[in-house]
Formats: sequence, C-alpha cells, structure tokens
Amino acid sequence: MTMNRANFGWLDIIRIGFVQTAIGAVVVLTTSTLNRVMVVELALPAALPGLLVAIHYFVQFTRPRFGYGSDIGGKRTPWIIGGMAVLAAGGVLAAAGVAFMATSQLAGIALAFVAFLLIGAGVGACGTSLLVLLAAGVADNQRAAAATLTWTMMITGFALTAGIAGAFLDPFSFPRLIVVTGIVSAIALSITIASVWKLERKVEKQSENDDSGTAEKREKPAFLPALRQVMGEPHTLRFGIFVFISMLAYSAQDLVLEPFAGLVFGLTPGESTQLGGIQYGGILSGMLFVALAGLKVRKSAGGLRAFMITGCLLSAGMLACLALSGFLGPPWPLKLNVFALGFANGAYAVAAIGAMMWLVSEGDPARRGTRMGVWGAAQAVAFGLGGILGTASVDILNWMFNSDSFAYAMIFVAQSLLFLTSAFLARSIDPGPASEQIQSAPSITASTMVRLNEN
Repeated sequence: MTMNRANFGWLDIIRIGFVQTAIGAVVVLTTSTLNRVMVVELALPAALPGLLVAIHYFVQFTRPRFGYGSDIGGKRTPWIIGGMAVLAAGGVLAAAGVAFMATSQLAGIALAFVAFLLIGAGVGACGTSLLVLLAAGVADNQRAAAATLTWTMMITGFALTAGIAGAFLDPFSFPRLIVVTGIVSAIALSITIASVWKLERKVEKQSENDDSGTAEKREKPAFLPALRQVMGEPHTLRFGIFVFISMLAYSAQDLVLEPFAGLVFGLTPGESTQLGGIQYGGILSGMLFVALAGLKVRKSAGGLRAFMITGCLLSAGMLACLALSGFLGPPWPLKLNVFALGFANGAYAVAAIGAMMWLVSEGDPARRGTRMGVWGAAQAVAFGLGGILGTASVDILNWMFNSDSFAYAMIFVAQSLLFLTSAFLARSIDPGPASEQIQSAPSITASTMVRLNEN
C-alpha cells in the first residue's frame, strides 16, 4: 500500500471537525429533545419517536453507495454542503411536526415522517462525503489522530447543544422549540459552508496525480461488484459485525434515557436535555482519556483492542447501575451514573474509531469509501433497530407490568448484555498497538494481513 501525501494541516482537519460539530448539533435535538417531548409532554407511545428516528437511520443504508460514488471521483464539497442543508431543513421540519402533533396529531406525524427522511439523507450524504474528503487529505500516518479529533468535535457539538439549547427551552413551549431548533440549524449550515469553503482544492492535485485513483475514475466499476468485493474481505465483515452489535447496545439508550429521567426521576424538558449534555460530556472525557493514555503507553503490549473491550465492559456495568436506579428513584446519583456511562461509551468509541481508520486501508485502497460506507451502514441499521426495539419494548413491558421503573430497567439490562457480547467479539479484532493507532495509522504489511486472517 502506498502512503499518501498529506495535503491537510491540522487547521484544515479542525475545519472538517467543525462540520462534524454542526452535524452533531442538529442531530442531538432531533434524536433526544424531540423524542422526550413526544413521550412526556404529548404522552404519545414511545414507539412513535423510536420509529421516526429509525427511519432516519434506515435511510442511511445508502451510505455504501455514497462512499462508492466518492471512490470513483467527483466533488465532495457540494455533497457536504447539500447534505447539511437537507439535514438542517429536516431538523426544523421535525420540530414543526412535533408542534403540530399537539393540535393535529396525524398531520404532525406525517410532517415528522418527511422530516426524518430528510434528516437521514442529509446525515448520510454529508457524513460519508466528509469522511472521504478527510481520508483523501491526510497522510496515512495521520488518519487515526485526525479521526479522533473530528469525532471528538462532533461529540462536543452534542454536549454544547444539549446544554445550551436545554437552557433556552425552559420555560417550555412549542413555538420556543421551533425557534431554538431553527437557530441551531441555521448556525450549523453556516459553519459547514465556512468550514469547507475552498478546502477541497488542496486534494484535487493529488487526485489528478494518483495513478490508482485515475484508473478507478476511467474504469468506473459497477457498484454491486465493488460492494461484493468489500464484503468478501474477512476484516471488513468481522469489524462490521462488532460495529453492529456494539451500536445496537449503544443506540437504545439514546431514545430511552431522557423519557426515563422524566418519568422516573421527574426531570423537566430542560433538565433532561441538560442530562443528555452531561452524558455527552462524559463521552468526550472518555475519548480524551483514551487518547492521552495511548500517549503514555506507547511501549506497552496493550492495543486498541484492550480499550474497546474495557469500554464495552464498563458500559455494561453502568447500564446495570441505571437499571437498579429505576427502583431506587431520585436518591440515586443519576447525573454521576449518566456521566460514567458516557465516559465508558467514549472510551470504547474512540478505540473503535482508531481501529476503523486503520482497517479502512486494508485491502484495495480504491475501495476505502465503499468500505467506510459498509461500516457506516452497519452502524445506521443498528441505531435504527435499537431505537425501534428499545422504545417498543418500553411500551410492551409497561403495558404488561404497569411499571415505568421495571420497563426501563429491562431495557438497560438488555443493553448491558449486548455490550458484554461486544466485548467478546472485540477479542477477534487486531487493530495493532494502541499508541500507533491513536497517534497514527501505520502502513499495512503482509504480516498484518496474516494476523487478521488467523483470528
């Protein structure tokens, strides 16, 4: 595999990170705050927001196609800006749809359905093209560090938006909800345009001089053969299964945590939104901790696999504690528990990102976008299923046992078991030494391929 020349400096990588921040800012309001409003303020079945959020994830099943399009050439910037514009429009329409549900339930649900289709398409188009642009502009030995930085900035977008928007949502009203969402969406689109403006020019000359890249553009292979080639790679399939199971474990809590806090602990919409901010603050802290730990253990035998396993095990433990908190009620230190859960999730996530940015260069380098798209699709489908299964299970268990505490506790227990399964699956992933992956993405050697095939 040939090492690519770096065209992006760290300032350019930070600019890409701001786009990730913008994506996170819009998404957190649609998947957390609007979900809580539908369940608590409007007293609608929890399966409704679960279905809507699932729709936006299932639309992202098209991510491999977006990645394939990036593989064979074309401009990334229009896809990034256009995707963000669609995402921003979807965010505002989703808030309007929830507001309409208070007076005209069917019309509101129909509008929300369209809105979440737009949200999914926007995230898929913008996010996939953004990752391909990042991969094209950084050197191979920068990939994991660049991915960690940009992903951390996305989590920062989650945390800041949840905290700041949560403060402006109280006292709660539906017009206020639409205004806050509209302002956040407009700021996100503006940040995206400013961040990627003329950025792609720095990689265009490299693409023109890349022999393998131009060959791919001339041949323009069909999508399905390219997808079959990628799916036939053992490391791609193995890592995809791990991503699916671990994201399934992670995703359900995204939709049940805020309603749980409102119904069991009596938190207001603003307070529960701020609780989401605490969780994302924990995620950010966990990611930074693993990155710093990697710098200090550069000579140790431990690898990213150890961080992934530990993060999954800690996540399982914190979810078990949340299950217990439902029976103990407000005396339980809910904020501390949620922060610790976020910390564990962040530790697992940054290690998985480092592994992903290394493994994406395994096999045919001309299939990086398709390979990234496969893992993105696995994550999206897992999130969609997690939302449906989590919220629908809450409704079913509540109907059977007439207990909010018991219903949510069972969901948290199920997530805990999935994280335990993920920890077991992570044992078969060999992303290499921790320090190398957190700081850099080394070139792939024949011996590395042998180790992967032996697992």
